[in-house]
Amino acid sequence: MEAHGKPYRIEYYITPEGESFIDEFFEEINETHQGKILRWFGYLKEQGPNLPRPYADVLEGKIRELRIAISHHQYRFLYFFHGKTIVITHGFLKKTDKVPQVEIERASRYMADWLHCWGREEGGE
Repeated sequence: MEAHGKPYRIEYYITPEGESFIDEFFEEINETHQGKILRWFGYLKEQGPNLPRPYADVLEGKIRELRIAISHHQYRFLYFFHGKTIVITHGFLKKTDKVPQVEIERASRYMADWLHCWGREEGGE
């Protein structure tokens, strides 16, 4: 069930210092939740921008969110597209009705950094 033929690929944002916020966040999550989250990453990879609400949504500009509810936990993973690459910037537990603006700004900074380092020519969707 691939979107547009060639599947999307997922990449985690890594800082210039080699830090991965996704890996750090996963260390705080139990293994059962990790497995379910990785399954949702797979759905995102298969569907790309066609993954519908309420599972994914555009937040601001090119920043999107993947919404994962497990038990009473509301996980959010912010990401953007660059061609067939989905770059997941970071994740957090959502505790308010709206995604905090600080998280969107954080994802925007990481996107700008990633595009500067790796983006070459913007082929985003």
